[in-house]
Amino acid sequence: MTQQAEPHPCMPTLTAATAAKLPAGTGWRIVAPFAAGYFISYVYRTINAVIAPELGQAFALDANDLGLLTSVYFLSFALFQIPLGLLLDRYGARRVQALLLLMATTGALVFAFSSGREGLIAGRALIGLGVSACLMASFKAFTSWFPRERLAMVNGIVLSAGGLGALCATAPVETALHFVGWRWVFVSLSGATLLIAAMTWFVVPERAETHAQETWRSQVQGLGGIFASRRFWRVSPLALTQAIFLSIHGLWSGPWLTDVAGLTRADAAHHLSLTAIAMICGYYSVGALATRLSRSGVKPIVVAKIGLLFFLLVQVALTAGYSGATVPLWIAFGFFGTTASLSYAVLAQEFAPSLAGRLNTAMNLLVFVAAFALQWALGAILDLWPADGGYPLVAYHAAFGLTLTLQTIAFIWLIWPARSPSIPGTMTPESKPVMPRAD
Repeated sequence: MTQQAEPHPCMPTLTAATAAKLPAGTGWRIVAPFAAGYFISYVYRTINAVIAPELGQAFALDANDLGLLTSVYFLSFALFQIPLGLLLDRYGARRVQALLLLMATTGALVFAFSSGREGLIAGRALIGLGVSACLMASFKAFTSWFPRERLAMVNGIVLSAGGLGALCATAPVETALHFVGWRWVFVSLSGATLLIAAMTWFVVPERAETHAQETWRSQVQGLGGIFASRRFWRVSPLALTQAIFLSIHGLWSGPWLTDVAGLTRADAAHHLSLTAIAMICGYYSVGALATRLSRSGVKPIVVAKIGLLFFLLVQVALTAGYSGATVPLWIAFGFFGTTASLSYAVLAQEFAPSLAGRLNTAMNLLVFVAAFALQWALGAILDLWPADGGYPLVAYHAAFGLTLTLQTIAFIWLIWPARSPSIPGTMTPESKPVMPRAD
């Protein structure tokens, strides 16, 4: 009997599971619960852009406080990414996501009934930890169930659900605040999160054979191989782009619209709704375009580079404080900011499916560490100027100038020609495979 060659960790492979046609209805049993999870996670992620005035008034919070409070979601989210990747590859997406969503449910209740700044921070941190698997678990499940050429498309569906969550966190939340207040909004969110956790547990099918059969030590070695790979770091600028998009859209987009564009809160919420709609269209369109072009031999990284160039130009306008075309500007921000999400599809084509959980969470670690730092830093920079009914334009010049500078450097890194010589620890087709065997 001929011995089957061991797949190289940099070379994607299709298992019989992913190659087989899914039974009728199974695809939506996989996609819908994970899409609902990412929907609710995005509501939590962006809701502070709308309720910030209420929180500031109720707890006497300045921009630095709001930046810390909102960004601690990203911090707890980021800190759990590495253990999350190990758990996803060992226990599967369904179980990990369902159990973590119970923690998010608790965090929403803690936030809702907090009596001070510390309680808000604790609740926000629990929420971040609880929803930390929502996107990564879906990507892990999709890698197990769908062929690789469809990943950009199904990933785009879930990411579009996140855009829908961002949309619901704008004008609908603004309207709800007039009737029930921000505390009961979060009580309602906790109930919805509990329902999604139950749906994930009972609806999503299990594919046990895709779970890692390695020891914990072997899994950690595989993770080390990812971080040692030049292929991984060549895609890393997309992580910074995602972080910039999250940090601005999740909090500072609202203050920019009121302070720079001079909009009322209601008008700002309307503009943010249009941005969220653009996100939905962007996530789906970018995923569909990358899938279609890949059939013609055009790699997703090419689509990402073009989209990032347009996103960079939008940031130039934001930094300059241009408000002459506010609606088209923020629609473009929402649409082109989604192109960085192709990083997960790009990496999925470079590494073996058995590394999917660790691979995606490694990228997510970069995204959310940077998002935490940037969202807090932007608030600290704005606070260098007095907030006399709103921050002056020069404050936004300085704050958004930071993101523009970082984005420019990241874009240059992404398009710079890669060097051919390998470096120690890098996984190349000629190098020895580093994917550990099960002991």
